[in-house]
Amino acid sequence: MGKPLIYEILEKPATSCIIAICSAIWYYIQKKNIGYAQVGLSYETALEGHHWRLITSAFAHISVIHLVFNMSALWSLGVVEQLGDIGLGFQFYLHYTLVLIVLSGVLVLWAYHILINKLKLEHFRRVTAVGYSCVVFGWMTILSVKQPSSKLNLFGLLSLPISFAPFESLIFTSIIVPQASFLGHLSGIIVGYAIGWGLIHGMNNYWALTLLGWIALVFVGSLKRSGAYGFDFLEIESVSETSLPTVRFLAPGNGRTLQMSSVPAGGVELV
Repeated sequence: MGKPLIYEILEKPATSCIIAICSAIWYYIQKKNIGYAQVGLSYETALEGHHWRLITSAFAHISVIHLVFNMSALWSLGVVEQLGDIGLGFQFYLHYTLVLIVLSGVLVLWAYHILINKLKLEHFRRVTAVGYSCVVFGWMTILSVKQPSSKLNLFGLLSLPISFAPFESLIFTSIIVPQASFLGHLSGIIVGYAIGWGLIHGMNNYWALTLLGWIALVFVGSLKRSGAYGFDFLEIESVSETSLPTVRFLAPGNGRTLQMSSVPAGGVELV
């Protein structure tokens, strides 16, 4: 007989919070009738300065089935929070979730850049990625490195040897879900191996808070610059080095409403 749900939630606090956040965002998106193109990550919108989409695309899902698949897999992987004895645990989970969100998104954009500019596949300019499975595949990969003898239970129906799970899942989802983002999932696997093998290491509370601060600054700044949302208490001015903005606070005024830019139809990839 399994543990009561409340005990499992207490043993996986970070995982439970992320699932709650993704579910709340999905409900908000459905209620407000927001399309995936308004919150997803694409090469074209990244060039337009919509860097905030690195975050919104990860936590947004376009359907309840998409949400359930990702969150079910994430719940199974929440065991990472309980493995402090092998160098994982709660803090490791929080620290490297930030790394997975940012680096997997950047890697997807870099892959789009290669496909568009080197291979001349213009289709990928407007392909929009949405979903949390970049991070799910990352944690699956990290667990396969750190605890290769364990098994991953998916949806209570499928049990996979964790050492093979990342690539088995990559192939499986690509076959049964035509819209599944092969590049997005592969990016999560690559970043996961970099973390699991220690190529990316050294994250602690200081660096995690520093990274979180930069994420918040870029998020707000890119929202302001792209015109997606107006922050009347902020004014961003260019300095001599155009990549380094200056930020100053202004007196509060009349707030502007959310203005989401639409993206020409180029397809959606579920991640």
